[in-house]
Amino acid sequence: MIQPEPQYSVRLARSGADLRAAQRLRYIVFVEELGAGGELVDHVNRLEQDRFDPFFDHLLLVDQARAAPDHVVGVYRLLRQDQARRAGQFYSEDEYDLGVLKASGRPLLELGRSCLHPDYRGGMGMYHLWHALAAYVEAHGIEILFGVASFHGTDTTALAAPLSMLHHRHLAPPDLRVTARAPGAVAMDRIAPEALDRRAAMLAVPALIKAYLRLGGFVGQDAYLDRAFNTTDVCLILDVARMNESQRAIYTRPVRA
Repeated sequence: MIQPEPQYSVRLARSGADLRAAQRLRYIVFVEELGAGGELVDHVNRLEQDRFDPFFDHLLLVDQARAAPDHVVGVYRLLRQDQARRAGQFYSEDEYDLGVLKASGRPLLELGRSCLHPDYRGGMGMYHLWHALAAYVEAHGIEILFGVASFHGTDTTALAAPLSMLHHRHLAPPDLRVTARAPGAVAMDRIAPEALDRRAAMLAVPALIKAYLRLGGFVGQDAYLDRAFNTTDVCLILDVARMNESQRAIYTRPVRA
């Protein structure tokens, strides 16, 4: 059967039903596809959820051509500093020491749980989310965006090349360099620069991480093994002031459905 062309719109979640739609999509991607778990995951109702959900803003990519509740086909979680204070911390503080960012005095925004429905990957969906994210950043005066992004699995030997490439070529400057916390911290500097096959290493980097690198993003010091989610995480940091005009255009230019 021929599927109709997507009819995209992006908005923040406005109700409990919106949040549950986001959590259902997250269950499909993170639990069923990637093997993640967690204390609050609801397998009966197929919801990927945690204690932080009530504090985040949830950015929803909606395809109006799909029937509800499956019309939510992409999500992003957004947590400003005032929301993090109410939550007691930023989500990623369990994995990374964010002291250098928090001490900067600059407005911060944590990004998380970014995903697209498998049917919508490789199209324009992520650009619609980015364009809405850019508007959110401008509206709230955000200067630094950060959040963990993941490699599937926790075999750091298998991931040695891409992790080393990120460390050697994209390590954050000292004023942005968050550090992974023990006991989950693992070194990313695993292969010497001269021994790296850079092309092969970059091919092994997940698409979302590559997208942030194209925007001028950096990675923090060391990776973190998240065994509950079956991932090896890196912390990505994006300083809006360091972006050049071509990088800004990637996520601020208008997009069409």
